[in-house]
Amino acid sequence: MRLLRGLVSYPSVKGPAETGMPFGAAVQGAYEYLLREAETDGFETFNADNFGGHIDWRGAVLDARGEVARAAVETLGIPIHIDVVPAGDGWTKDPWVGEEEDGRIYGRGTTDDKGPAVSVYLAMKALKASGYIPSKNVRLIIGLDEETGWSGMDEYFKRTAPPDFGFSPDADFPVINGEMGMMVFEIAKKLEPSQGKGLHLRSMKGGTAPNMVPDNCRAVLVYDDGEPASAKTRSRSGKSRGKSAKPAKADSERAAAFEKVMIAAEAFRSRTGRAIACRGAGKALEVSAQGISAHGAHPEKGLNAISVLAEFLSELSLASESAQSFIDFYRNYIDFELDGKHLGIAMSDEPSGALIVNSGMIDISAEAAILTVNVRCPVTKSEDDVYEALRPALDKNGLGVVKVSGMAPLYFPPDDPFIQTLLAVYQKHTGDREHGPLVMGGGTYARAIPNAVAFGPRFPDDEDVMHQKDEYVKIDSLMRAAHIYADAILELTKGLQEG
Repeated sequence: MRLLRGLVSYPSVKGPAETGMPFGAAVQGAYEYLLREAETDGFETFNADNFGGHIDWRGAVLDARGEVARAAVETLGIPIHIDVVPAGDGWTKDPWVGEEEDGRIYGRGTTDDKGPAVSVYLAMKALKASGYIPSKNVRLIIGLDEETGWSGMDEYFKRTAPPDFGFSPDADFPVINGEMGMMVFEIAKKLEPSQGKGLHLRSMKGGTAPNMVPDNCRAVLVYDDGEPASAKTRSRSGKSRGKSAKPAKADSERAAAFEKVMIAAEAFRSRTGRAIACRGAGKALEVSAQGISAHGAHPEKGLNAISVLAEFLSELSLASESAQSFIDFYRNYIDFELDGKHLGIAMSDEPSGALIVNSGMIDISAEAAILTVNVRCPVTKSEDDVYEALRPALDKNGLGVVKVSGMAPLYFPPDDPFIQTLLAVYQKHTGDREHGPLVMGGGTYARAIPNAVAFGPRFPDDEDVMHQKDEYVKIDSLMRAAHIYADAILELTKGLQEG
């Protein structure tokens, strides 16, 4: 597992572009590390100006005597990615070490997607070492910004041709025959200046990525005593007689208001069991909510800290009317709901089930409120279907929408020969005939290449810890997947002969 620990040691969260490093130094470090390993093992490599690259194992067509007749023409592409989402808080292990304990390797990316990448690489390496000559080229395609927009893959394919077909090891076994459509958009509102006596919301921030359930959200509250700013200035300068008691009164009122918030927080914790904390920050009060992180495709496995904090703030009767109206919108139309019913976008189909909503990030300042939403829509629906259904709720509340990104659904019928080939390989190694092809809410690089699906590596009985604290992979599962991938590559690249 040296290779996996080496990859995990790079905190390859996309960072600011630097000279020759489009996605930052940490992503570049992990990328170069993998290329060096492949070259040492005798593979050919290709670097698309550090936007991505690939590791090639050249195939050939043999004649009846088993000798090379010609070079392979077709290419099996296996796209992986080595960028990761931020580690977040609450880890009991160092997310950038790859610590091994009780048959597990811990670290960010061990399941998404560095561990799977290593599993496929080991499969390719073992087959090559065995002397097997594939009838098709086998190409491990290395993506560098899968978690944040896929621009690297776009640039990569400007510099090289796509493979003919393939699979992506970035999901579940037995095999993924469909991926729901993916959308990211911002719900935005320009805020009016906050005025009047009482508690005001100075800011609210939560979440680190649209496709993660946020496990932390923080708001900063301030108190305004309602006195005109000009009077406060005169009082502080001492140029107005009889005003000396004003600052002390304001301080007393602020303390009393903050005390009420802290009492309300204690009552909220007792009533709901949800984590709300308060602490003083100069003349402000910081209120934070703790949730549980999870992948945005499975928000039901987490607890959204934005929703927790919005629930609490909605009970405070803030004097910030414009910000309050945005929080009220959140509570009335989103809250802890995951299917978009009150937003008006609930929809479903037989292959993929119900639409999925994740409120990934929020940013409220004095000027604007922006909520970043990640939606997974059923495979028979489209972006236009969702945006058309969303419009009435936004118009009613005076809100705008900014389209950030979108990907069309991917779908193969369960009885497609390609799906059945991969399913048969899985069944051969596991004996599992209970589980069949799946449609999932997540999105993989299978969408980036022609005729591709996601295939493993998580087994049905493995815990899903992608995008969560203390992410880990079981070494046994990793090696078991490597054997399945080796057999899949064998099945998909054998059988061509000349003469």
